[in-house]
Amino acid sequence: MNHKRWNLLPLLPKGHSLVASGLPPLIAQLLHNRGITAPSQVEPFFAADRRLSFDPLLLPDMEPAVGRIYRAILGAEKIAVYGDFDADGITATALLVHGLSSLTPNIVPYIPHRLNEGHGLKIAALESLRKEGVSLVITVDCGVTGTMPVKRAQRLGMDIIVTDHHTPSTELPPALAVVNPKLAGSSYPFVELAGVGVAYKLLQAVLNGLGKESTLEEVTDLVALGTVADMTPLLGENRYLVKEGLQRMNSTLRLGLKELLTCAGMPSGSLGSENITWTIAPRINTASRLDHALPSYELLTTDSPERAQELALWLEQKNGERQQMTTRAANKAREQVLKDGLTPLLMVGDADYPAGVSGLVASRLTDEFYRPAVVIREGKRVSTGSCRSIPEFNIIEALTQCRDLFLEFGGHAGAAGFVMLTHNLAHLRERLLKLADAQLAGVDLRPRINIDAEISLRDLTGDTYNYIQKLAPFGQGNPVPILVSRKVKVVNCRTMGATGDHLRLRLEQNGSIWDAVAFGCGENLPEMKSPLDIAYQVELDQWGGRSTLRLNIVDFAGAEK
Repeated sequence: MNHKRWNLLPLLPKGHSLVASGLPPLIAQLLHNRGITAPSQVEPFFAADRRLSFDPLLLPDMEPAVGRIYRAILGAEKIAVYGDFDADGITATALLVHGLSSLTPNIVPYIPHRLNEGHGLKIAALESLRKEGVSLVITVDCGVTGTMPVKRAQRLGMDIIVTDHHTPSTELPPALAVVNPKLAGSSYPFVELAGVGVAYKLLQAVLNGLGKESTLEEVTDLVALGTVADMTPLLGENRYLVKEGLQRMNSTLRLGLKELLTCAGMPSGSLGSENITWTIAPRINTASRLDHALPSYELLTTDSPERAQELALWLEQKNGERQQMTTRAANKAREQVLKDGLTPLLMVGDADYPAGVSGLVASRLTDEFYRPAVVIREGKRVSTGSCRSIPEFNIIEALTQCRDLFLEFGGHAGAAGFVMLTHNLAHLRERLLKLADAQLAGVDLRPRINIDAEISLRDLTGDTYNYIQKLAPFGQGNPVPILVSRKVKVVNCRTMGATGDHLRLRLEQNGSIWDAVAFGCGENLPEMKSPLDIAYQVELDQWGGRSTLRLNIVDFAGAEK
């Protein structure tokens, strides 16, 4: 384990209204850490119900978008839903195609090939769709930076409705409508919808106007899948959408997902956001990383048991290949970083980096070294880059300041990508490093964990765990709480697992005794000496038909004696 920098979040002021409302002090602190500042917000947060949702017509350009779709349906026009190739884009495409197909048969999906076409609207794809008779294209999870393709589509006699959640550039595409909560001047109260969330709001507006809202229930699972997979904050409206979607997944699991979980060796029926993060989303994303996203799209839409099983088995195999490919590329990138020396921003490039996993490699570099990372697949003429970042450095703002170097770019604060001429790479490196040097000066560039509260182990008794679970679903922006307890005695400690990679502990503090695990800490066994300060999560250990609470240690340090 590489020890981390502990950031103890600000303590709730004494006499704060959350404490005065009768909440346990720890729960009041956890809610405050997640942006809940008044007692009136507590019950809606716990309930995560429709009160967190907003009128879709508040989104920019929603009314002209809905009006144009109605006209296309009445005129029997052919409509294309143009998505992105990641899990967010795939689920958004499946959602809108399903929803609009209940109103008209003239709907076709289009998802570009990651390696052959790349992200975003492409002129060649639009020209092909026009030849097929498409007169209206609705983008999902892409398009907000597609000015030139939209202009070309207009000349071809096509209308474009852009729905996206990525950060817009200074010049918006001249589309018939641009539906994006991040647009300047937007009055929509929640700006962190995923691409599938924006597509859902468009479908909601269309169906509401026709009195067919019940169709929305059939696609809430897709909203949950795409929202969690895209690492959007599980706060506000996303919290409601994901909770509704998880309920749908656990009551009516679509055929393809059931087969996917069977192949992964995971039972269905009690799925949470963590199952999407660690099991479902990686397999959905695998298709486009190694080939084309269409098998994942088909998995989510097929009603054939045989085809669902065939696709799930294929994705399971490809996911194994993707894991091996990612590990090889990540090891190579790590060696390159260490050879070049640590700088405030990490930038590695090679002709052999697979484009489909470069984002995953960048994530691994960022996680290990706590720096923004750029991984570039260098071509003879054109190169593509994937970027991941840390909270202290907004990567899309940095790329925007280098926009003159790119053929294409887009993304958001934590993740972005670009396409550029290879001969400009040296200029990009120089400018990004200069920006990082300036913005990260004085920042402690060690991996950081946010600590929700410092408590004693005795405070974890009673209903504390049940209260913590009321904060679920957990994910980006609403992580599983991390707590700290000081001067804990190690009663015993031993390795576990076939290769001894993990630790099992018994801990004691002021008479309160707890079982604990520390995954990936087998090599740290000599450091487990009393007294310890431990950072941990409280979890339910289900083994042998029994359920017991235990501590999952995420970091530790020797305590001051």
